[in-house]
Amino acid sequence: MKIFLVGIGGIAMGNLARMLQEIGHEVTGSDENLYPPMSDQLSAWGLSPKKGYHQDNVKDQDLIIIGNAISRGNPEVEQVLNSGTPYMSMSQALNQFFLKDKKVIVVAGTHGKTTTTFMIHHLLKEIGMEPGLFVGGIRKDEHPGFEVGKGDWFVIEGDEYDSAFFDKGSKFLHYKPYYLVLTALDYDHADIFADMEAIRVQFRRLLRLVPSKGTILYWQKSKELADLTKPFKFAPVVPYELNLKSSSLSYKKLSLQWNESKLAIRPNLMGMHNYRNAEVAVRIAKLVAPNQSDKILSALISFPGVKRRQDVRYEDSYTVVIEDFAHHPVAIAETVKAVNEYYRGYKVISLFEPRSATSHRNVFQKDFAKCFEGSSLVFITEVFNAKKVDKESKLDVKKICTKTLQSSRALGVYCKNPKDLVAKLKKMLPALKHEKVAILAMSNGAFGGIYKDLIEIAQNRVEK
Repeated sequence: MKIFLVGIGGIAMGNLARMLQEIGHEVTGSDENLYPPMSDQLSAWGLSPKKGYHQDNVKDQDLIIIGNAISRGNPEVEQVLNSGTPYMSMSQALNQFFLKDKKVIVVAGTHGKTTTTFMIHHLLKEIGMEPGLFVGGIRKDEHPGFEVGKGDWFVIEGDEYDSAFFDKGSKFLHYKPYYLVLTALDYDHADIFADMEAIRVQFRRLLRLVPSKGTILYWQKSKELADLTKPFKFAPVVPYELNLKSSSLSYKKLSLQWNESKLAIRPNLMGMHNYRNAEVAVRIAKLVAPNQSDKILSALISFPGVKRRQDVRYEDSYTVVIEDFAHHPVAIAETVKAVNEYYRGYKVISLFEPRSATSHRNVFQKDFAKCFEGSSLVFITEVFNAKKVDKESKLDVKKICTKTLQSSRALGVYCKNPKDLVAKLKKMLPALKHEKVAILAMSNGAFGGIYKDLIEIAQNRVEK
C-alpha cells in the first residue's frame, strides 16, 4: 500500500512512518519545517519527505494519514477531501495497522505517561514477551519509543489531546485498552479543553472501552481518578500506591516486595512519583506474566530511564545540571521535591520556561507561585511565543517573580528570555560559591538551547 503522511516531521508521525515501512508499506510524506533530529532520522530510514505542502504530493496514494497539527486550508488536505482519497488520523492508523490484533496496555493521565509506558514495555520485553510500543519520548539508551513487536501485547502512551481536525476526540479513544493505567488527572491543555469537566468526559469514554476481562489501575491518591472510576462497574478497578508496608524507601534506594520476592532497587529515576510509576509497571507486568515475579523485579534494575525526565546532563562533586520536561505546576512541584530528596544538602536552583499551551496562560497564575517550594532561587523566562495568547489570558511572569513566589521562601528572578536567564544566573551564582548546587531546568521545549551554557557554568564553579 502507498501511504502518505501529511506532517511527517513530528516525532510521533515520523515514528509511525518507520513502523509502516517496517511492515512492508511504501511510505512517504511532507512537512513544512523539517529539522533535526527527525529530518536526519527520516533520511537514515530511507524516507524522502517532500518539503512544503502541495496538492500534487498526495496524488496517486492509497491512504493519507493527517497529523493533528494540520488544518483545513492546507493544500494537501483540500486535495484529499476533493479527490475522495481515503484518509485517517495518526491514532486511527495505529489502531488499524498495529493494535487491531493485540492486547493493548494503555497508559493515560496528566503526568507520568511516558516513563510508565517505557517501563512496562521494558519489563515485558526483558521477560521475553516481545511487546509492541508507541510512546512520545526517547529512552536514555536511545531507544526511539516505538517497536512493532512480535508478541501478543502492545504498550502505548494514551494521550488525551485530540487526534486531528476531523477527529476531535482524544487520541486514546482509538487504542482499545485491555489493561488501562491512569497515573494522574489534573487540568491541562487549556487550548482545547475549556474546563476540567471537558477532560473528564474524555476519560469517562476511555473507561467504557475496557472489556470485562481487562483491568483498570488508577493512582488512589488522585481524588479526580477516584471519583472518575468509582461508578464504573463493567471491569475490575484496582487502586495502586507505593506499598510502604511491604516496601522500604530511602532517597536513593527502593525496596519492593511481592509475595516472597523482595529486591533492593536503585532505579535510574528519582522521586516518589517515579517510584509509583515503577509500582504500577510491575503490577501490570505481573498481570501479564503472573509466574515471573523475580524476573520482573530484576528487569526493573536495568531500566535506563527516559531522556528529559530528571535527566542529569552534568554532575561533579559540587554541581549537578538536570533537564526535565515538567511544565505543569503539579509536575514541577513533584520534580523539585524529588531533586531535593535525591540531592540532599544541595541548594536547588529552578529554571523554568513557560512554553506549553497551558503554562503560558494565566489559568495557573496562583499555582506557579507555589509549585517551586524547595528551591532557593527560581529563574522564570517570559512566556515562549507570547503572540499565541492574548494579553488578558497571558501568564504574568513578573508578578510571580516579584510578589507571589515569596510565599515559597524562594527568590524569584524574572528573565526576558533564555539568554537573559543565563546572564543573570552567571551573575548571581557566585553568591553560592561555598554551596553544593543542583541546577534544575524545566521546559517542554528546547529552552533556547541553554544546556551547553549551564554545563559550562557548572564546570567553571570553584569547588569549596
